[in-house]
This record gives sequence, C-alpha cells and structure tokens, in this order.
Amino acid sequence: MPRFVGLLATIDDDRWGHMDGWGGGWMWLWGIAMMALFVVLIVWLVRATTGSGAASSPPKDPADRAREILAERYARGELTTEEYRERVEQLR
Repeated sequence: MPRFVGLLATIDDDRWGHMDGWGGGWMWLWGIAMMALFVVLIVWLVRATTGSGAASSPPKDPADRAREILAERYARGELTTEEYRERVEQLR
C-alpha cells in the first residue's frame, strides 16, 4: 500500500487539482443553473401536491353543473327530448 501512495504523489500532470479545465470560469454558471432547476422543481412539486390550479378558479354555480350532467345524459340517449327540456326548465 505505501508504494501506491508514493506513486500517486509522484504523478505531476496537473489533472488532480483542476478538474480537467472545468474549474473557475464556467463552474459558476453550472451552479446557478442547478440552483434555478432546484427552485423550479420545488415550486412544481408544491403546486402539484396542493392543487393550487383548481383552488384559484371561482366556484361554479351548481345549476351549471346540473345542466352539464343533463346534457351528457341527453347525448347518451338516457333522456328524451321532452324530459331534457323539462328538467332544464326546472333548473331555471
């Protein structure tokens, strides 16, 4: 083992301390990019888990949703035209 440590100490090709040319000048750019990516990831995770998109929209009128359900049922053929019109009229 001591021979291996001694061998490493004799290597003097400047690779061990300077990261093959990536040190200094451009490393700050990578650091900023990684921090920005981290912040974007955190914001996205918070929004995805809290469901902020649905909470920010104004509440809908329950009658509107009832009309949508009636229209869907009418489109599927579950209601006749007369039944559909009668029920929509009752919602007004």
